[in-house]
Amino acid sequence: MDEFTGWAILEIMGHRRLGGFLSEQAIAGGKMLRIDIPGPNETKTSQFYNIGSVYSVTPCAEEIAKAFALKHQPEPVARWELPQLPNAVIQSADTSFDEDDDVLF
Repeated sequence: MDEFTGWAILEIMGHRRLGGFLSEQAIAGGKMLRIDIPGPNETKTSQFYNIGSVYSVTPCAEEIAKAFALKHQPEPVARWELPQLPNAVIQSADTSFDEDDDVLF
């Protein structure tokens, strides 16, 4: 059977829905499903999922997947999800990170 590669709406365990370009990718010797999720201003987020966590895949036109993706953007990592970083690490990082921001990326 051929691998599916293309634009689709991906549902993960029936709880999370994402629009984007799907493909398979081998990671650590196993197959993972990769979704490249288009964002605003030509940005893109890539996420990988175990095939067993997929509830459904609905192939669709690129325009539909992109429109869906813009309304269902994945949340970035929030500061409360990470341990406190030492100030030396924050100051040496090559980012515009502000300690008062809620988001690291």
